[in-house]
Amino acid sequence: MDRSTYTDYFLKPQQATQRRYEALRAVFVDEESMQDVAQRFGLTYGTIRNWVSEFRRACDAGEEPPFSFHHIAAVPHRTRVMM
Repeated sequence: MDRSTYTDYFLKPQQATQRRYEALRAVFVDEESMQDVAQRFGLTYGTIRNWVSEFRRACDAGEEPPFSFHHIAAVPHRTRVMM
């Protein structure tokens, strides 16, 4: 398997929570501009700006971000109804 198979998992995330995490990580850790991050992830600048604002607000309030593992584990799984 070539390297791009693995890097695409991080650079082109398919799941919404991972996509948000990777975009915010790029802004805060890698110090990329919100415009560049929006373009790389195929999002609008407004979406990234809102995510950054929500993340900062949650951190300032001492809350966990919505994509954290604790938050995801607390959400009950839906039971599948067989017809």
